[in-house]
Amino acid sequence: MLRLFLTLLLAAPVLHAAGLDADRQLANSLLAISQSRMPEALTTVDQLTEQHPNFRLAHLVKGDLLLARAQPLQTLGNPGGARSPELDQLRDEARQRVRALTDLLPNDKVPAYLLTLDESYRHALVVDASRSRLYVYENRAGLPIRVADFYVTIGKAGAGKQKEGDNRTPVGIYAISGFKSPRELTDFYGSGAFTLSYPNEWDTRQGRNGHGIWIHGSPSNTYSRAPRASEGCVVLANDDLTRLGQYIETGKTPVIIAEQVEWVAPDALEARRSDLAAAIDQWRQDWESRDTARLLSHYSASFRTGSQNLQDFGASKQKVNAAKSWIKVGLDNLSLMLYPERPGFALVSFVQNYQSNNLNDRTVKRQFWSRENGHWKIIHETSL
Repeated sequence: MLRLFLTLLLAAPVLHAAGLDADRQLANSLLAISQSRMPEALTTVDQLTEQHPNFRLAHLVKGDLLLARAQPLQTLGNPGGARSPELDQLRDEARQRVRALTDLLPNDKVPAYLLTLDESYRHALVVDASRSRLYVYENRAGLPIRVADFYVTIGKAGAGKQKEGDNRTPVGIYAISGFKSPRELTDFYGSGAFTLSYPNEWDTRQGRNGHGIWIHGSPSNTYSRAPRASEGCVVLANDDLTRLGQYIETGKTPVIIAEQVEWVAPDALEARRSDLAAAIDQWRQDWESRDTARLLSHYSASFRTGSQNLQDFGASKQKVNAAKSWIKVGLDNLSLMLYPERPGFALVSFVQNYQSNNLNDRTVKRQFWSRENGHWKIIHETSL
């Protein structure tokens, strides 16, 4: 294990700037060990433990360095072959933190999910459960630009929440719905908690339940937790949660949680964006045509909205269209995000401006689109 870390770190740059984050300080110490610069390694990890006295992984590395004065190191924690669940968890944390610095994401690729973000979304958060990492993307004229990333803990049982108490972190697209300050919480949640809109309407339709899925901090006696240690929440170190807060707009910022993020080149993102956008615009035009059959061709056979299925919805639209001499539909604040749960699935949100000869209406809508037999279809719709 230690040899693996050190081999990886040999390819990493040495970082000497003041105020480095915990990942880079830890990596600097391990890199110094790999190059037999033990005094420098000890100085670096001393600075880290002084800055974060509750950082257990840093103390483990420091203990190894002190032990190395008397005997060769065999593995991180150097337990002489003995197994310890706590040591295994610390090794997992070390592996994920080192991976973030040595298995770098390509600069020319972005998450496949952020097709179009309306300008009202300043940032989006993307969680990669497989890498124990949360990435912050800034919305620059609709293009996602990575501006920060953080080590995170997810559920003990991994990703893909289905029911209350399964210790899994949900996979899907959610919004930051609120913030709970430390005064409202126990010390377990550290410096606060951003609440997530789980379960969303798609989760509910799939029969998923549970509550209290948050992005929160760590107890005061713990700098960070193992990669899989929560009951389903996304957990950060307290100082990281504070830094993350500057990117969050309560009630606005989208959070995409994937079991393993799919990374694509910008031109591939543009192709997927254009494909879905064309389907949405054709749906809008066919609605304006007042031809109910054309309109309904854009809906899945399993479509639902509220208590209506496709048959009920179609009958309602037929009746409404018969009373119209003209219809105009405009879509403002349009955002398109591919859903991480499965391929060919998307969440579309917009402000709908509906005008006709006898009604003007403005509605916020969320639609789930599914690709069926090569064509995008609306499978679920919610008016907010």
